[in-house]
Order: sequence, then structure tokens, then C-alpha cells
Amino acid sequence: MPVARIKIISRNKKDAGVIAKQIVEIAKNLGVKFKGPVPLPTKRLKIATRKTPCGDGSHTYEHWEMRIHNRLVEIEGNEQALRQVMRIPVPDTVQVLLNLSA
Repeated sequence: MPVARIKIISRNKKDAGVIAKQIVEIAKNLGVKFKGPVPLPTKRLKIATRKTPCGDGSHTYEHWEMRIHNRLVEIEGNEQALRQVMRIPVPDTVQVLLNLSA
């Protein structure tokens, strides 16, 4: 039976968790085998900039950070389950990648 590997990427931790829970609920309702959601390592993008626009003055910096949260869910490649997964409303802050392997 083929396995669908669904990767959920988001800047907001709650949004990624909500989408993962919806996918797990679909799998439970249809009686399909699933694994997850597995939290993958969070990417932390950091930027440090000078506070003064001209570069003069005190040497003070502002630090900015953006975190990217990842979740992984694997479900069996049941056609009905995959159709329902594709119909989940996904917010703009979330990206869903679906990979079907044999």
C-alpha cells in the first residue's frame, strides 16, 4: 500500500498543529493507518542590525528572529483519505507538501 508523507511548514506553531490534527482526525475517521504528527527541528533565522540608520553613535544592535515550525504526518495512500486531506482549508501562513511513495 502506498504511503502519503505530508509535511506541514508554518511560521505559526498553532496553525501547523491545527492542520496536523485535522489530518489525523481524517485518518482516524476512515480507519486508515497513520503515524504522527512528528515535530521536526525548528529553523531559526536570525538578523542583527544597527539601530542608527547612519551608522554613527553608540554601537547598539536590534536582533530579529523568525522561527519556521515543521510537522510530518504519514498516512496510507487511501484515495478517499487523500481527497479529504486536499479539501482542508489551509491558512496563508501554512504550506502543505504532499509526497506519495510506494
